[in-house]
Amino acid sequence: MKDAIVGKQLSFEATLENWVEGMDYCAVPVPAKITEALGTYAAVAVMARLNDSAPFRVSLFPVGGGRHYIRIKAKVRKETGTKTGETVHLRITVIDQAALTYPSDLLSALRAQGATKAFNALPPGRRDFIARRIEEAVKPETRRKRIDAAVAEVQRTRPTRTGRAK
Repeated sequence: MKDAIVGKQLSFEATLENWVEGMDYCAVPVPAKITEALGTYAAVAVMARLNDSAPFRVSLFPVGGGRHYIRIKAKVRKETGTKTGETVHLRITVIDQAALTYPSDLLSALRAQGATKAFNALPPGRRDFIARRIEEAVKPETRRKRIDAAVAEVQRTRPTRTGRAK
């Protein structure tokens, strides 16, 4: 990603699509000009606003062919009254991956299991997704389960001495 793009605000209009048939999973295609401005085909962490929504942290996820999509959670769609098939206005601000912080209870759990190095080796988009899932938990027991699941995932993907995941 071009360093000059970090912090830059970009906006576009696109149609909200049902991403997975039979599931409440919607996403918006990111125009090619935005992907070109980002200078990467990898996942990109952003702060976004859909129409007049509150800002939310999300990643633009690559789908191949030099294209990205941005997932729009049900909570945001409900807040804005947005439905599949409607044209939406998105404003995004690229987040500096190096400046992202992670929940202290997640970091403590990773340290306790000796998994911090493996967590840091995950792709930035995956680390960001894990942190967002934990931060979005409403109930303490849900947060704890998500932390436990994250640590277990990191331990499963920890490279062995041969450099391959377990």
